Amino acid sequence: MSQGLPILIVEDDPHLREAVCDTLELSGFSVFSADGGEAALRILEQNAVSIVISDVRMMPMDGITLLKEIHARWPHLPVVLMTAFADVDRAVEAMRAGACDFLLKPFEPQALLGHIARYRLPDAEDGSDVIARDPASRSLFALATRVAASDATVLLTGESGVGKEVVARYIHRHSARAGGPFVAINCAAIPESLLEATLFGYEKGAFTGAQQAQAGKFEQAQNGTLLLDEVTEMPLALQAKLLRVLQEREVERVGGKKPVALDIRIIATSNRDMAEAVQKGAFREDLFYRLNVFPLPIPSLRERPLDIIPLVRHFLAEHGGRAGRWLSLSPSAEAALIAYSWPGNVRELENVIQRAAIFTSAESIEAEHLYLQGRKIPAAAPVAPLPVPSAAPAAAVPAAPPPAKEESRSENIRDLEREHILETLAAVGGVRKLAVERLGISERTLRYKLKQYREEGWL
Repeated sequence: MSQGLPILIVEDDPHLREAVCDTLELSGFSVFSADGGEAALRILEQNAVSIVISDVRMMPMDGITLLKEIHARWPHLPVVLMTAFADVDRAVEAMRAGACDFLLKPFEPQALLGHIARYRLPDAEDGSDVIARDPASRSLFALATRVAASDATVLLTGESGVGKEVVARYIHRHSARAGGPFVAINCAAIPESLLEATLFGYEKGAFTGAQQAQAGKFEQAQNGTLLLDEVTEMPLALQAKLLRVLQEREVERVGGKKPVALDIRIIATSNRDMAEAVQKGAFREDLFYRLNVFPLPIPSLRERPLDIIPLVRHFLAEHGGRAGRWLSLSPSAEAALIAYSWPGNVRELENVIQRAAIFTSAESIEAEHLYLQGRKIPAAAPVAPLPVPSAAPAAAVPAAPPPAKEESRSENIRDLEREHILETLAAVGGVRKLAVERLGISERTLRYKLKQYREEGWL
């Protein structure tokens, strides 16, 4: 039984390469092997591995050059170098380029296995909500595992829909706080007037309607993790209060006088360029540095293409299973999914698969069922009226129902809200300032709603 991800062995001596591979396979590891740097890079482009063990003296690409290339493209992938020469200068150069360690030839099998046990990446797939087959994803979750072991504040950045909350939950599950609560709050989805009370809590009588005291999200996350989702959408006035909470590690409820000591871990997320937000004055610089203790950028889906098909299979099992159907993916659909750029990332991918599962009546999803951006979803075919038997008396024929004009509009309140917002925006020629005046909402709320509609494929 193989132990997690394969190990890549890079060695131009075929006899030594075979001996090292045999040692690892007998120890239960799966192995890739390459006879040089170029072959190793081709393997890494198509496969996820847990560690690279490479010779130094190779031609035309030596081990140091290969190490630098790996470090530039997969910065968190561990590399151990093998050399038959106790060359101190080369060792220093390699360590500066990012090598984990050296193995001096000849070495005992236990020395090799000891280095692998110490440095190889852990298996990052932890439950059905984490799909990490691409090397970029493997590097991300390897780093997430390392930071989870500490209590450092983490700042997750990346485009909308990349899975920032998935990574945040992964960090929580692998931390010492895993037994505590995981509390998430979307700073963009809550009206400004309620955000302070939601975050910090309030005492009875603090404001009209506060009939009893209520703990805020900070207190609810005690001994666990608090996720501040889309933190750059927080109003500046609240940013100052948040900074104080992070500095003092205590929170004071609205209308309260007694501070509550906090023992929590903070994870914040943003889909904006935070340095630009600071420069424009939309986000406090001191708060940015307080949150940016351990920055963790999440690659977009187009930057980790090997995750696409595993994610699709996961969504097919999830949505098909709910409907009691077991759907597969045709080669044409698979090719179309891989070729698409996914501006909406994983969230858009899930929407596409859910939609395709509805459109197909067969057991296999074809490319034409995907309706990727740019292809219009077909309108429903008109239903022909039932024929009325000519011999039936007029009184026996039921009266025709009134025209079902409104039946095309969903009764779901979110759908009605979306239609109203988009129709209003169209009526004012796309001018958001006029739209918010007519709608009676804030520009911040409108911006959040439009971002949501864009991610769901309505814009």
